[in-house]
Amino acid sequence: MKILKLIFIVFGLLLFGCNQPRNKNTSATDKKSADTTNNRMPKQEKSEDNEKLEDYKIDSINNVITLFKAKNIEKISSIINFPLYRAYPIPPIKNQKEFKKRFSEVFDQVLIDKIANSEIKQWSEVGWRGIMLDNGVLWMANSDGIITAINYQSDFEKKLRKDLIDREKEYLYNSLKTFESPTYKIKTTNYLIRIDKVTNHKYRYASWKISEKETSKPDIVLNDGELEFDGNGGNHSITFVQGKYTYIIYRNIIVEENSPDITLEIEKAGKIILSEDGTLILE
Repeated sequence: MKILKLIFIVFGLLLFGCNQPRNKNTSATDKKSADTTNNRMPKQEKSEDNEKLEDYKIDSINNVITLFKAKNIEKISSIINFPLYRAYPIPPIKNQKEFKKRFSEVFDQVLIDKIANSEIKQWSEVGWRGIMLDNGVLWMANSDGIITAINYQSDFEKKLRKDLIDREKEYLYNSLKTFESPTYKIKTTNYLIRIDKVTNHKYRYASWKISEKETSKPDIVLNDGELEFDGNGGNHSITFVQGKYTYIIYRNIIVEENSPDITLEIEKAGKIILSEDGTLILE
């Protein structure tokens, strides 16, 4: 019995001794793992805020920078996605030939320098929408380096836009001639729709049957529309409320291929009663 008790005591001491170092090593490993993770965290957070661009995307950005440094209009025109839209009512640039003629209208020296002197850290990827410079002054596709949008207005375009707006007002129905700036002219299957910015923060909606003209009295006029952006890509909606009805104009700018320019939705008491795709009228 004494021998048996002694065996149990020795076995217990050995078991305790074997467990102790194992527990200690596990704790040390856990601590080391935690310390390593903590040391990495700031870098991970930085990477999430400024998503790391893949090498081929950096190459595409550097190509754009190089072309603008050289002001190589010929090659720049070959990496533009046409039509290149401009602020309404300025007509879009339809093709390479027109782009070369209108290059200086869009790209003044300020914009050229902004692109040419940019650094990679100023460019960021925004999911499927693409890669943007700064806060979206220029957008390019994240797959092939094609420039898809220029959200900038030169002094020339500012003056041109004002002249076009003044001319447009002459042909509008009298009650619609007062506004700050035109936003969109839209054709859907059944309607001609005009959206104007009336004040800094409010928009107006006017609608006619598709066969009518803007010189005639509109069938519907809605006021106090509110604009809401969806991210930095330029996609946005303008919402108008009249009693139980809500009219929403969705402007689809950075979208998947074959998406409509505009989507009109009308809701009644929260339920969609009409949805029509629309095309921008760019005269």
